Amino acid sequence: MWIAAAFVTMISFGTNNTIFKWSTGNGLSKVHIQFFFYFVAFILTFGFGISYGTAPINLLTILLGTLIGILNANGNIQMSKAFEKGPASLTSPLIGTNAIFPILSAGIMFHEKITLMQWVGIVVMLGSAIAIQYSPVKNRKTSYLSWMIRVLLAIFSFGLLGILMKTSSYLQINSLNILISMYGGGSAYLAVCSLLRREKWKKSEVNVGALVGIISILGYSAYFYALHSGMASIIFPVVSLNCLVVVLAGYWIFKEKLKLYQVIGVFSALLGIIFTKI
Repeated sequence: MWIAAAFVTMISFGTNNTIFKWSTGNGLSKVHIQFFFYFVAFILTFGFGISYGTAPINLLTILLGTLIGILNANGNIQMSKAFEKGPASLTSPLIGTNAIFPILSAGIMFHEKITLMQWVGIVVMLGSAIAIQYSPVKNRKTSYLSWMIRVLLAIFSFGLLGILMKTSSYLQINSLNILISMYGGGSAYLAVCSLLRREKWKKSEVNVGALVGIISILGYSAYFYALHSGMASIIFPVVSLNCLVVVLAGYWIFKEKLKLYQVIGVFSALLGIIFTKI
């Protein structure tokens, strides 16, 4: 079941990234969409907690959840800025390597035992995620120092996010409380970011953000369930394959052509999943 939950998370994150891709092409603010998705998700999770009851929220849960929310939002913002500053062909693959950090922490900090065959599967899945997102370098004006700083900040944000999520499950902290704190803290952070950027607000950003928020609740709920029940060292590379959803959506919805290396990446990703289950 935890593998199935990891797949639900992968599909949810991939769907949201596809929506972000569509919204960027239509001139919508990624910060505003994130704010509305965090705010709507906070209202829904908080309302659910009030209606059905949940465990008392302590200070550690609030701090941990808020930090997770800020790291996720900041990672997305830094990634979008990295695309503006440097080669898109290298940005996604480099940022995708952040999965190495929570995988290593699962073995070092949380003492998960990983077999040689599972290690092969993990490496194949991570390699597939990098290959799928790669695209040939195109001539463009590049600010490498600024680009590298954005890339490193995104890697740090997403990598630490994964470690903290595993920590919360290891400490048996109530997942709903973490989600409430995550969406609430993230909303406050994004509100400040929006004020600083002074971008114009659009009504369509509310609708798109609300949809992303609902999908996000499903994805993160499945994520926490998977981390509570299964091996984080396998869950993280499975989730990192959300790029598969974006690539396939690009092929079916946006009529983009799949490159040969992407097709190979898709099949090698499936092979990696099989290795982790042996």
